[in-house]
Amino acid sequence: MPKPESFPIEKIFVPTKQKKAIKSETVAEIAESILDIGQQAPISVRLDGDRLVLVEGLHRLEACKALGETTILGVLVPAELTQPKPLLAERPEVEAERLKMARLKQLRLEKEAAEASTAALKGAGAKEAPRTRPAKGIRDNPKASPGRTAKSKPKTLSDWIMQQKGSGGRY
Repeated sequence: MPKPESFPIEKIFVPTKQKKAIKSETVAEIAESILDIGQQAPISVRLDGDRLVLVEGLHRLEACKALGETTILGVLVPAELTQPKPLLAERPEVEAERLKMARLKQLRLEKEAAEASTAALKGAGAKEAPRTRPAKGIRDNPKASPGRTAKSKPKTLSDWIMQQKGSGGRY
């Protein structure tokens, strides 16, 4: 790694994209740290004609400007090494985590939908007027098959759909 050297702050050009990323709280924290212990990490700059272009260290540069410094510690890096860092989405471990979180969200939404439809079915059943007499022949017949005597309420949406398919109902 090249040795850090001192560069004049006024000769360092900050690209517009980087200027948008300035966070004043971070600049203030770094400025306090520089006052207490000095600049520990050099910035990275590259040559572009007669000016220097900032590659890395925007908040350190802004902190030094805020403190009234005229020079800053930096490292001159070749233009070939200044390729943009890969975006977070391009890293495989981040992509795997994103897919995992998307799947968990999908499962949670499916579970909530099943619970909501079950609650809606229970709520709709409670609004109907209760029958005073059982239907003739079905509930009175002790020899009737268990499937015909009592229909169990489905616990999940999947159970309800299976029950509807079995009975030929629409879902």
